[in-house]
Amino acid sequence: MGSEPPGSPQVVEDGGEEDEEELSGGEEAEFRSSSGRGSLLTRRGITLRVLLKDGLVEPGDGVLAIHYLGKNFVGDLLNDGKIRWVETGQIFNSPSAWATHCKRLVNPAKKSGCGWASVRYRGQKLAQYKTTWLHKYQPSADMSMVSEEDDDEDEEEGKAAVQADEKNKNNKPDVMVSRRADRERIPVRYCSLGTRDAARDPHTLVELSAFSAINRFQPFNVAVSSNVLLLMDFHCHLTTSEVVGYLGGRWDTNTQLLTVLRAFPCRTRLADRDTASAVEEEICQNLFMRGLSLVGWYHSHPRGPALPSLQDIDSQMDHQLRLQGSNNGFQPCLGIICGPYYHGNQGVASTITPFWVVPPPEQRPNDYGIPVAVEVTYVQDNFLTSDVLNEMMLLVDYYRTAPDLVQFNQYWCPETTMLDKIKGSLSCHAPKDQAYSQILEHVYSQLSTTH
Repeated sequence: MGSEPPGSPQVVEDGGEEDEEELSGGEEAEFRSSSGRGSLLTRRGITLRVLLKDGLVEPGDGVLAIHYLGKNFVGDLLNDGKIRWVETGQIFNSPSAWATHCKRLVNPAKKSGCGWASVRYRGQKLAQYKTTWLHKYQPSADMSMVSEEDDDEDEEEGKAAVQADEKNKNNKPDVMVSRRADRERIPVRYCSLGTRDAARDPHTLVELSAFSAINRFQPFNVAVSSNVLLLMDFHCHLTTSEVVGYLGGRWDTNTQLLTVLRAFPCRTRLADRDTASAVEEEICQNLFMRGLSLVGWYHSHPRGPALPSLQDIDSQMDHQLRLQGSNNGFQPCLGIICGPYYHGNQGVASTITPFWVVPPPEQRPNDYGIPVAVEVTYVQDNFLTSDVLNEMMLLVDYYRTAPDLVQFNQYWCPETTMLDKIKGSLSCHAPKDQAYSQILEHVYSQLSTTH
């Protein structure tokens, strides 16, 4: 991953008149040795090589992206901090050089690329990683060093949105949903957490580990019905607030297979403890009537990455312990996070992340549990059950008058409404039969009348 390609591809150095130049390897080493971390690095001094060396980012194929005026560009981050544009194989010395080159292809009048604000690493702006570096190594640094080009980029995108709205106001019902309201949270690695700290933000997101990375095998197999994904994804798309639901299925101790067959959305508010117990009791009765067991839960991160927070890790561990019961028999509990409206997602499809939590080592009982990615087999259903369709309509009725209902006539991106977005995401799970597409269209028509 991230190794240099064979041959001698073209290296592009132009970063635009207004963007900073990257330091050469020698200059960077000299800068570090002369200043050290005790002295302030200038904005120019924080390069991709610095972030790579200090472990904030890692080289990899396709981990970099630029989204500009409806066009998408993908790049590889190489071991030496250079960027390889996937489409042509060209090598760029800096984010600014790559961003300027790509933007000039779309807008020839573009003079600079605002590289650190334009280029995203795994969905997060590189400028955010620069800020994280400063917070970690130079907490007294002036944050304005990393905010200038971010503001420029937001201003340009804002102007583009306004211009697009003015141009199309006669035939488009509403403006695009603002991305500036999204407060991006950069996930941290588990190894950086250490012992529990009451002062740490419980909403801190944590990257998932692989079972192999902690020298373990996944202790169970998982199969998830496509109807489960469809209903869960639909629920998470309806509101800008976080939602939660439960998963019903069966656990086979002989084959060690956990089969998830049904989603049970909670039609209640997370803060409404008065109705929560009644809703949970209703779900338990539904599970019993269908001969299913409680096998997991799901919740949404409406505008953020589908990664667990510290609070999610603790909740998942609690669920695992409760399902295991007092007989010490092993039964897994699957956690799923759905990120419907995170602008770092690829395309219109939601990011859906199954996870589990491994308890901390016995010698470190005060550490956080270890969140690990769960490998899942998705089973395509041939039809939509009446249960699923009925539940979808109940959800529409529940959120119909809610103040946080998603405005489906707004725009997710310049050419895609929020209604188009939910249709595109759910199409990944729906049966391909035309008859069921018509049934879903009826459900979608109800969303269009909720305003």
